[in-house]
Amino acid sequence: MLSRPSPETTRIGWIGTGVMGASMCGHLIKAGYAATVYSRTQAKAEPLLSLGAKWAESPRKVAERSDVVFSIVGFPADVREVILGQEGALAGCAPGTVLVDMTTSQPALAIEIAEAAAAKDVVSIDAPVSGGDVGAKNGTLSIMIGGDQGTVESLAPLWEIMGSTWVWQGPAGAGQHTKMVNQTLIGGNMVGVCEALLYAYRSGLDLVSVMKSVSTGAAGSWSLSNLGPRIIAGNFDPGFFVEHFIKDMGIALEEARGMNLKLPGLELAEQLYQKLAAAGHARKGTHALMLALAEMSDVEWPTGR
Repeated sequence: MLSRPSPETTRIGWIGTGVMGASMCGHLIKAGYAATVYSRTQAKAEPLLSLGAKWAESPRKVAERSDVVFSIVGFPADVREVILGQEGALAGCAPGTVLVDMTTSQPALAIEIAEAAAAKDVVSIDAPVSGGDVGAKNGTLSIMIGGDQGTVESLAPLWEIMGSTWVWQGPAGAGQHTKMVNQTLIGGNMVGVCEALLYAYRSGLDLVSVMKSVSTGAAGSWSLSNLGPRIIAGNFDPGFFVEHFIKDMGIALEEARGMNLKLPGLELAEQLYQKLAAAGHARKGTHALMLALAEMSDVEWPTGR
């Protein structure tokens, strides 16, 4: 089991410097941890390099220079490549290294990675997060964790830098299953948020005034409070990409089918997001669902105001 990390003794590796990863790694560097980073596009890592991070040419090279290696990439295929591939992180891990995948991915893949890691005396943890770009920037993410409990608890100093909540959920794969619960909740909630604001707009209400009334009552939610203002402003820049959310809902629905569960609400949300992506909005934020719902009602939603 890894000893308790500290900036003096623990070298951090980071794979994936996108919308969330760059902020998360940045918090660790600012806390004093030496970091080695890799991203498919080196330019995306420049802000971290300017903070003192070192560049590596592959995930394998990252692992060779690190005690704890974090990854947060896009899709399960990307996770497989950066961890299990020939130039993946596991190939560069010395015994005792800890791999932490923070991508939202398949529970079965998390288990597969954990088993492959254990064969090399490496510990693999699945630790997907919720909170979007806001949570990543503010260090207030919720971190859902599966894997060896002792290792998870020893990493507390690192979890606490990146998030305000971290919870060990069980063995390998449990973190990913918990994230599927999270995404199921968000899917239905985002439909409700967009439909409600669409109703308010069509009925002639002032949307900012409406938000004051409904966001602090029983209808309040993180999505309403944090994404509602962006919807009203017509700002659909990504805190979390539509295409990644579609991926997440697909994983959740696949897992549900395997457990003989029917989730009609999630199925509807997934269909609406597929419609949104087909209209060319796959790289917008999840709150851009408003654009698809507005189009269905022949409403031209104000943008950029």
